[in-house]
Amino acid sequence: MTMKMCAVGSQTETMLNLGHPWVLADRHTRNWPEGKAGELVGLCDAKGRLLATALLDPGERVVARVLQQGALRLDGPWLQNRIAAAARLRELHGRLVDTDAYRVVNGEGDGLPGLTVDRYGDHLMLQYFTRAWKPHLKLVVEALCLVLRPVGIYGKFRPQQTRRLATEETRRFSRLLWGEAAPSRLQVMENGLHYLVELEAGLNTGLFCDQRGNRADLMERVAGHEVLNLFAYTGAFSVAAAAAGARQVTSVDASTLYLDWARDNFAVNRLNPKRHRFVLGDCFEVLAELGRQGRRFDTVVMDPPSFSTVGKNRFTTSGGTAELVTAALALLPPGGLLVTSSNHQKVDLADYLKELRRGALQAGCTLQVIRVAGQGEDFPYPVSFPEGRYLKYVLSVRN
Repeated sequence: MTMKMCAVGSQTETMLNLGHPWVLADRHTRNWPEGKAGELVGLCDAKGRLLATALLDPGERVVARVLQQGALRLDGPWLQNRIAAAARLRELHGRLVDTDAYRVVNGEGDGLPGLTVDRYGDHLMLQYFTRAWKPHLKLVVEALCLVLRPVGIYGKFRPQQTRRLATEETRRFSRLLWGEAAPSRLQVMENGLHYLVELEAGLNTGLFCDQRGNRADLMERVAGHEVLNLFAYTGAFSVAAAAAGARQVTSVDASTLYLDWARDNFAVNRLNPKRHRFVLGDCFEVLAELGRQGRRFDTVVMDPPSFSTVGKNRFTTSGGTAELVTAALALLPPGGLLVTSSNHQKVDLADYLKELRRGALQAGCTLQVIRVAGQGEDFPYPVSFPEGRYLKYVLSVRN
């Protein structure tokens, strides 16, 4: 079957020549021939010269995702080569000591745009962020089996409307695509610590692997500290702090399910959860109550989702970070460590630092930044794809 040729505008042509992997819908893409999600198309200039081969995703903002400049055949050997190259990168540069939970394929960063694969012990979690991969899942699974030799492979479609889906944590989003099913709670290792993950139920597994290096860094700083962890989720940062010798860790989250999960994560690491505090509630309200109690902390960690709604309170990275920082600084004495993080792709580092500055000014103090980091080495991104550097992790000291 002859591949359809789709002409792009001059601006898109420039971006493709620079190596950007996305084609955004515009007046030129509206003139493309009709096609189905997952169809391979040739992207060409106004003179009909082939620029790249891409996966089509009609009707979406990203209407095509580039697999390779020039021509290609999307088959088993091609996929195996891409996955094997990704695996070699982790072996050489992943810093995966005492770790069996990490990202094996990071979408655009490994030449498979819109597709990620995470390893959790002997199991893999495949996620596709565009329906363009759905017709090719069988080929992808076969390639993963040949290259990575897992016990089982789960698959999950991640649509753009994750904000709505994130409120449906009891729903099963994943399905077993191949091999043996994992236990409902699978124990994995990160930095020598143990965490419980769920590969079938819920939108997320319970462990965000992109923060692995940042958790390791935190462990070097908090021995003997009173630590407050806001938006604690399943307590990965809390476990890391407690294992590193924090005097007491207070974990705050609005979900009973997640706080119970956090207690279980403490227990599997032989850390007595009764020696630490788990507080159910909205983080803003809890911060206010802790302030009324006169509580102070040596370290405050805040890694909120990019969007959340609890009761009448609404948080967004671009609209709530400064207020959250102001409230947290009321509990942090001079010399205290503030750890802030955001995975919001559309907020760049410069704008994020402005939010931290605004929060500090509202609190009547200053923040001295001592470290800025992003996601770990197993989350690579092309230099031509700045959208791939989404995680912002900032350590600052209150003055």
